[in-house]
Amino acid sequence: MIASKRREIVTLAAGVVAASVLNPDKSKAEENSLQGSKYFVSRATARPKPKIGMLIFPGVTSLDLIGPQSVLATTSDIFLIWKNKNLLLSDSGLILKPDTTLEESPKNLDVLFVPGGPGQVEVMRDSDVLKFLADRGSRANYVTSVCTGALVLGAAGLLQGYKAGTHWAALSLLPLFGAKPMNERVVVDRNRLTGGGVTAGIDFGLTLLSALQGERVAKVQELAMQYDPHPPFNVGTPEKAGPDVTRDAITWIQAYGVDMIGTAHAAKEDMQKYTILDR
Repeated sequence: MIASKRREIVTLAAGVVAASVLNPDKSKAEENSLQGSKYFVSRATARPKPKIGMLIFPGVTSLDLIGPQSVLATTSDIFLIWKNKNLLLSDSGLILKPDTTLEESPKNLDVLFVPGGPGQVEVMRDSDVLKFLADRGSRANYVTSVCTGALVLGAAGLLQGYKAGTHWAALSLLPLFGAKPMNERVVVDRNRLTGGGVTAGIDFGLTLLSALQGERVAKVQELAMQYDPHPPFNVGTPEKAGPDVTRDAITWIQAYGVDMIGTAHAAKEDMQKYTILDR
């Protein structure tokens, strides 16, 4: 079913491209225009805008990225970074487009951020990406992640000796990378900020926004977003869900067909290749 939906999305995208090629009356300006750009508001802040590098990759969990990006975008300069600028598909079928390559990324980022998602198993074994993260992370003011993005930071040697959070299904893997797992919504340990699974990205983003722009700005953003969650079933952790629902959730997660545990153990063996001592 998932593969079928993704094929439908790719086919639709291909149809849009084909239609533009076959329509000679459409001007180049119209083809290249960015729809909706008038609705993006860049907020004036008392502090300088930080440079935030957000890694994205095929198979990223879209909400891991979009939650923090929605909180931070209007008060920061955000770079969506990947190995190329081709369109990529998130795990939910949302089509994303990087705007910065690894080589184009600023050398000195105020914030390095890594989201999670089933695609992270390939990223954890990608030496080019891990070298990039180790390099930028060695100088960034904040090294951050949401969900299983923490495992990618770990594979790059960036969580050794730090407390960290991640998705509940991956918490037990953090010690492989020298991190102390914390079952919390957002974990702050010196300049490492790591969020729990998926929806924790908004909590993470507001926590980071407070650190970057001050508590007042973060409070205004929280209110503007009407961030006042009341989950309808209140089963968002295994402790609340109980064993039966948790087993179903694990089956749901395993349907992605990725070997997160095996990949983490393999990545542990190579971690020292990317380790740069924290300043």
